[in-house]
Amino acid sequence: MHLLADPEFWVLVAALIFVAVVWRPARKSLIGSLDQRAARIRAELEEATKLREEAEQLLAQYLQKEREAAAEAEAIIARAREEAERIVAQSARDLDQTLMRRQRLAEERIAQVEQKALDEIRAAAVDIAIGAAREVIISQIDEERGGALLDAAIAALPQRLR
Repeated sequence: MHLLADPEFWVLVAALIFVAVVWRPARKSLIGSLDQRAARIRAELEEATKLREEAEQLLAQYLQKEREAAAEAEAIIARAREEAERIVAQSARDLDQTLMRRQRLAEERIAQVEQKALDEIRAAAVDIAIGAAREVIISQIDEERGGALLDAAIAALPQRLR
């Protein structure tokens, strides 16, 4: 019995009893707080998983929108190129028509100027011929013969005016 007389033994027994008495309520408290912490961590993990899934869905949506936008941009560029080609072709046709119209107008003006020049040359030739004829007539006709011609022209004038 040597063990029952030893004070360290009784301190050990008292400590074990104390631990056993304190352990039961403390265990519930510790296990409860650990369970709460585990539940909180589990909820956070579920929330993180949910957020990750939402982020993946948003990423997929944005990638789809990006592909759609790229396709739309390609279509817009293609339409713009077609429109530019159409405008260039139309401008070329308009330029050709304008050049043809201007060439035609220039040719008409040249023809008018040529006709005017010919008319002026004819008028000058007629004036010169009249002047030359007048000189010839004046030199060849005397007063008596000139008077007779003048009387004949005056007499024929009413018939010519009809």
